[in-house]
Amino acid sequence: MTSSPDLQQATAADVWPAGLTRDSEGALALRGRALTELAAAYGTPAYLIDVEDLLARARSFRDEFAAAFGAIGTQCDVFYAGKAFLATPLARLLDSEGLNLDVCTGGELAVAAKAGFPGARIGMHGNNKSVAEIDAALDYGVGRIIVDSFDEIERVAASAEQRGIRAKVMLRVKTGVEAHTHEFIATAHEDQKFGFSLDGGEVAEAAARVLARSNALELLGFHSHIGSQIFESDGFAVAAQRLITLQLQVAREQGVTLPELDLGGGFGIAYLPTDTPLTEAQMAGQLATIVRDACAEAGMPVPRVSIEPGRAIIGPAGITLYEVGTVKPVQATDTLVRTYVSVDGGMSDNPRPALYQADYAAALANRGGDSADMLTRVVGKHCESGDIVVREAQLPADTAAGDLLAVAATGAYCRSLASQYNHVPRPPVLALTGGEVRTWLRRETIDDLLALEGE
Repeated sequence: MTSSPDLQQATAADVWPAGLTRDSEGALALRGRALTELAAAYGTPAYLIDVEDLLARARSFRDEFAAAFGAIGTQCDVFYAGKAFLATPLARLLDSEGLNLDVCTGGELAVAAKAGFPGARIGMHGNNKSVAEIDAALDYGVGRIIVDSFDEIERVAASAEQRGIRAKVMLRVKTGVEAHTHEFIATAHEDQKFGFSLDGGEVAEAAARVLARSNALELLGFHSHIGSQIFESDGFAVAAQRLITLQLQVAREQGVTLPELDLGGGFGIAYLPTDTPLTEAQMAGQLATIVRDACAEAGMPVPRVSIEPGRAIIGPAGITLYEVGTVKPVQATDTLVRTYVSVDGGMSDNPRPALYQADYAAALANRGGDSADMLTRVVGKHCESGDIVVREAQLPADTAAGDLLAVAATGAYCRSLASQYNHVPRPPVLALTGGEVRTWLRRETIDDLLALEGE
């Protein structure tokens, strides 16, 4: 994307979708459609998805991991993590590209079913699946259920027995790896809700219980998810070694060689120009080497491997488009004037800054700047002082009401976490391919909000 020098940092190519460009007047366009035009036609706020960008990332994960793991004599299945963002058109696209799908609730499974996504290529997650969700998963023929507790072993077994089938399951393991992420998105340390603990033989006991119910359950292997926004493979190395040691223990104690291993997701993306995530090829090569070496050390055959990228596929392909409503200079300290730029959305369409102190990059979308940049804080319209969209953004000093503002890398965990706080309807999701715009999710209306009201 071309940009003027004063906006170069805010418009770094690895932060924004590949199809985003800036014209000679400084206005932004996505896949040839001016953002001013999209704002006029569809309103703001709006989520915009560069479909060609996300498909390129999906294909890169599929092809690079297939090649890297093929080189060590096994297969690697890519499961798109639907929690990042899921809609029926996206599920159909992923199906057409041969990716698998990871869902974690009955609602996500319902979206997959509406899309006609093959059940055999779906994995079902969740730390507290209801009986109804387990029943729905088995009735739809999901390819695996990732079991999270002893209670769930019994629930899945009972549901499978009622249907006269064997449910394929994996056991989620807390490998004790501390991913270098926010506490709320680091998921493999001991003090959290997911999975079976390595301490005290809990995982071995869970495996024994599953294998004892072989009439109803088929144990595929172990699963781990060490966190999110991970920029290096060290944590995966420790997790893989511990999981393969578990597989070896099961082989020795139970006489069963488990055929699969799931390393989860959490691959990081660039939210800021200073972020340096690994490429798909780099991560694939490193993980394949990790698995090969760990299996060789344990004297185990290399299992079939799965990974679960979500954010890394959809995140960089998305932006959110806002309109500026007010610009307010505030004397923050004796020496600092901070300019608050308020937009027509906020924490209802992107709660990540409030939840995780997440950082984003922003840029004017309707024009270039006529003046030097100023330090701003982009905030939303909600009745919360923590309603922050971008904590520190360099925007032109002449930014004014009526300007359009684009925020980068919002494809993941924005619409999926969105709320109706303050009774603000959720924005639409608009997908752009070759200049064509398709509405993946329409804008909510006040009538939608009132439709849930009682008499």
